[in-house]
Amino acid sequence: MKIALLAALAYLLGSIPTSYVMGRLRDLDLREHGSGNLGASNTYRVLGVAAALVVVVVDIGKGLFPATAFPAWDGAAIPSLAILYGVMAIAGHVWSVFLSFSGGKGVATATGVLIALAPLTMLVALLVWLGMLLTTGIVSAASITAATLVPFVAYFTDAGAPTVIFCAALSLFVWWTHRENLWRLSRGEEKRILGQRRARLDTDQEDGSA
Repeated sequence: MKIALLAALAYLLGSIPTSYVMGRLRDLDLREHGSGNLGASNTYRVLGVAAALVVVVVDIGKGLFPATAFPAWDGAAIPSLAILYGVMAIAGHVWSVFLSFSGGKGVATATGVLIALAPLTMLVALLVWLGMLLTTGIVSAASITAATLVPFVAYFTDAGAPTVIFCAALSLFVWWTHRENLWRLSRGEEKRILGQRRARLDTDQEDGSA
């Protein structure tokens, strides 16, 4: 029973729509501006750097806290339950109960989970993400590339079978949540985030990663 309650709590924490709240603080619904995605990159384009940083930190915390703290509270002494709590947090972010089961793409929340489960893997993924972002200027390309490498890095760093399986599933999930970005990338239509000024509020089509 305690495990089920903590899993539900992880989902509720993940469901907190950080970027939506940031937009509402400025009388905006981010679903109606920029890419329409509720994530850090769209927050940056519409609201600027400071708001995006808040979104990133909180969304990472939504994954990190349940995956780190809840296994110490459930009384089960089963380390792999951290994966369950992390998955529930990611699910909450992507399908938020507070937004009619819609939300962001889960990258930042998944980052928090990976920090808890496989910090070395997460460090490598972060370096790859930064490298791709600086090279291409495209957030979605950076996220997809880093996510693709995550299960391989986890395997070769002996992260443990449950974590490697989680990383493989996460990689596929990131590809799925970025399927529209992949289509735009294939057509050369994906927007760059670096080197551009903040998006105007009436922008209809922008990159929507994180």
